[in-house]
Amino acid sequence: MKDHLTPNHYLELTTVYEVSKVLSSSLDLEHTLNDVLKTLGNHLRMYPAMIILRTDDSHVGVMAATGLSAEEIERGRYHLGEGMVGKIMRAGMPVVIPDIAEEPAFLNRAAGLDATQQLHAFVGVPIKVGYDCIGVLAIYRTEKHKGTSFRSDVRLLQMVANLIGQTVTMHQGVTAERNRLLQEKHRLQKELQKRYSIDNVIGNSRGMQAVFADVHQAAPGKATILLRGESGTGKEVIARAIHYLSPRRDKAFIKLNCAALPESILESELFGHERGAFTGATQERKGRFELADGGTLFLDEIGDISPAFQAKLLRVLQEREFERVGGNQTRRVDVRIITATNRNLEEAVSKGEFRADLYYRINVVSIFLPPLRERREDIPALVEYFLSRFNKDNERRLHVSPEAMSTLMDCFWPGNVRELENCIERTATMLRGDFIRQIDIPCQRNQCLSMSLRPLAGGHPIVTMAVLARPSLPAPAEGATYASPPERLDDTDGLSEREQLVQAMERCGWVQAKAARLLGTTTRKLGYALKKHGIEVKRL
Repeated sequence: MKDHLTPNHYLELTTVYEVSKVLSSSLDLEHTLNDVLKTLGNHLRMYPAMIILRTDDSHVGVMAATGLSAEEIERGRYHLGEGMVGKIMRAGMPVVIPDIAEEPAFLNRAAGLDATQQLHAFVGVPIKVGYDCIGVLAIYRTEKHKGTSFRSDVRLLQMVANLIGQTVTMHQGVTAERNRLLQEKHRLQKELQKRYSIDNVIGNSRGMQAVFADVHQAAPGKATILLRGESGTGKEVIARAIHYLSPRRDKAFIKLNCAALPESILESELFGHERGAFTGATQERKGRFELADGGTLFLDEIGDISPAFQAKLLRVLQEREFERVGGNQTRRVDVRIITATNRNLEEAVSKGEFRADLYYRINVVSIFLPPLRERREDIPALVEYFLSRFNKDNERRLHVSPEAMSTLMDCFWPGNVRELENCIERTATMLRGDFIRQIDIPCQRNQCLSMSLRPLAGGHPIVTMAVLARPSLPAPAEGATYASPPERLDDTDGLSEREQLVQAMERCGWVQAKAARLLGTTTRKLGYALKKHGIEVKRL
């Protein structure tokens, strides 16, 4: 079969192919459209040329152009329906003007009034998306192209205009999605600021009010902050509050648990790595320090990093500069450091387990978070908060009895707020009714998951043989009353703690809940004491 394609046809196909590559090369629409016009000019000498797109509901304007000055492009703004551009958009059909000097309706606003002396013909085709015309692709032909057949120009420009229409639609979709994501980002930032505002951290006790005062004092500055306290006391929540109360609130808050990763991975996570730095490093990656540039970096469990890595971290904290793993370029960052630990760093320094120079570097401002057992008056508010959140997430209406609240306030809580949260969620999940009673608390049924944990050094005793002094409970719900004080044991003078335990258990038929009430303590603490003294519970 004879091939009817001429060299000019091959040139047109090559041009369309090059145009398609240009349109898929960048998300910068204006830059991309200008490159399309340059491709048309280089391959087919279509020069000058311009792409006119709708700017709003009533105007169109030159989006890209070749052969026109910035002033001429600025003049290329038309009312919708005005001139030849308007005619093309209304009809949705190509327009060819063989001699623009003889066409009174041709405004030629963009090219200037005297351009008719250099330009001869005008060819314009609509840019469509479906049936909607969104713009015009137009070219001029000079005098030396006077004999050119405009049919091939129209055919080629229509193919290019179709590709442009698809690209503009894609870019509009990307822009709309980007704007939506920016709005969502701003909304989430506002929610996070509200959520982690210090005013929304639960804590009416004297200890937590002292913490809040320290946070407000330290947040506006640049000093490194060390948060200290047992696991589960809310160090990350306080770290976020410090960030959102600081001038860096609009920048990133990046966190990393130093104890969760081995040293080799920890170095890559913090400092980043270059491509090929190690097996599996197929591309370069920014570390947490770079990601937090301008913002705040929270290093949790700082006391658990190895001595070797402590030396590497010390330099970054001192100089705020580092090199990526596998790289030699020194990078500088502006990061505020907040660290946290549940270890006794002073003891670790004295034993040689933690570098003294790193200790002094991170221990600029220390904020101590009290354990939950030292702020028991906050427990009712925390319980109500966790229960309210559970009710909202699970569409339930659970309430806590005063007796159950009393039991929760007496517990030791070695896991602190995190353990209390888990206890409430576990109890609420397994509850069949709508009212949490004392017997529903896991420790009252010997189902406490942390009963075997011994209290930390310097903590409260496992069990007390007298009614514990505790903050007053909140007012009971309407129609409810607090339990009456239990009857006391007979004279216990001269009895050891073990003998008192045995006497109470025998008197109560070896029912731990009854014995705990008799001793003025909780079933959970009684369980600790029985285990401590090796007393085997009899099954009657």
